[in-house]
Amino acid sequence: MVSRSTAPAATTGSPAASRRVGSIDALRGLVMLLMLVDHVREFFYLHAQVRDPMDLAATPPDLFLTRAASHLCAPVFVLLTGLSAGLYGQKHGARAAAAFLLKRGLLLILLEVTLVNFAWAGSVRPPILYLQVIWVIGLCMVALAGLLWLPRVALVAGALALMLGHNLLDGVVIRADEPGYVLWSILHHRGMIALPWGGSARTSYPLLPWIGVIAAGYALAPLFAGSADAARRRAGLLGLGAASLVAFLALRALNGYGEPVPWQPGPSPLATALSFVNLTKYPPSADFLLLTLGLGLCLLALFETLPQRLLGGLRVLGGAPLFFYLLHLALLRLLYDGAAALGLAGASGRVEAGSPLALWLIAAAVSGPLWLACRAMVRLKRSSAWPVLSYL
Repeated sequence: MVSRSTAPAATTGSPAASRRVGSIDALRGLVMLLMLVDHVREFFYLHAQVRDPMDLAATPPDLFLTRAASHLCAPVFVLLTGLSAGLYGQKHGARAAAAFLLKRGLLLILLEVTLVNFAWAGSVRPPILYLQVIWVIGLCMVALAGLLWLPRVALVAGALALMLGHNLLDGVVIRADEPGYVLWSILHHRGMIALPWGGSARTSYPLLPWIGVIAAGYALAPLFAGSADAARRRAGLLGLGAASLVAFLALRALNGYGEPVPWQPGPSPLATALSFVNLTKYPPSADFLLLTLGLGLCLLALFETLPQRLLGGLRVLGGAPLFFYLLHLALLRLLYDGAAALGLAGASGRVEAGSPLALWLIAAAVSGPLWLACRAMVRLKRSSAWPVLSYL
C-alpha cells in the first residue's frame, strides 16, 4: 500500500510515465470499489454469510458472483503494494524503500488491531480480534523490507515457491496445545490464538503466500522503469497474465494439486462453471492466486491502453488507499448502527439488505461521498509537504 499519486509522474513531462502511474492507481481504485461491495455484504448481508470456498448448494448464483468479484481485491492490492514499493525504491533507493516499508508495515499492524477492529466490531475490546487484510499487508511489508535485498532472480524464485508451493504444507497441522501453534497459525493455518488479557485473535489471512505476492509485485517494478518501453511493458504484463490464466486452467482441470476443494460437474453449465472457480482464499490456494493475479495483470495492461479521462475517477480512489479503507469502514459502521437505532433490524436481529443487488446499490451510493473525500485527500497530499500524508 505504498501510495504513488499521479502528481509525481505528471511533473516529469513524460506521458508514458503518467500513464504508468495512472494505470496502477486506477486498478487499485477498481479493486477498492469491489472491496466496498464485499464489505457492504459483511455489514448488511451477514444473515446469509458464505463459507470459504462457498457452499454452492446454499449460495444462490447472484450471491456467489457478488462474493467472487471481491476475490480480486486482496491479491491485486498486495501485488500493487509490492509494485509501488519497487517504484519507490527506484526513485529513493533500496535503503529508503526498506525503511518506509518497515514503518508503514508496523503502522498497518497497529491500525488493524485498533481502529479497523473497532470499526468492524463496534467495540474497543471485542471478544475476537480479527487479523485480516490490513494486518497481513503490514506483515508482508515488514517481510519485504528484508527480502528486497535479494537478487531479483532469487526474489522471483522465492515468490513463485511461496505462491504456488505453499499448498504442499496443507497437511501440516499443529494443535492448539502443541509448540509452534501460534506461529503456524500466523504463517499458514487459520487459527484462534488465545490472548493473555482474555479473548482470542483469529488469523484470517495466513501470511506465507501473501509474502510471495508482494515479492512478485516488487519484482515487476523494472517493467515500469523510466527507460522501459511502453509497448514491451504492456506485452510483458499481458503475457504474464495470460500465462497465469493458462496455468490456472490446466491445474484446475486436473483437479489435483493447487486447490484443496475439487470442482465437480453440476446439473447445468452455470453450476459447473461456478464449481470450477469456487476457490479457497484463506489461505489463498495456488489456483486462487493464478486466477486472480492473472486477471489483475491483464487489467493492468488494459488500463495502460485506455484514455486517462476514463480512469480519472478510479485514479482518485487509488491515490489515497489507506484513507479510503479507514473511512469506508467508519461510514459503513455509522450507517449500520444508525439503521439499527431506527429499528430497521430484520428477523435475524440484524439490519438486512433485501438482495445481493441491493448490496451493489448501497455500495454505489456510498462510493460517491467516499470519492469526494478521497479527491480532497489526494489534493491535500499534492499540496502539502507533511510527510505523514504519504502513509494515506
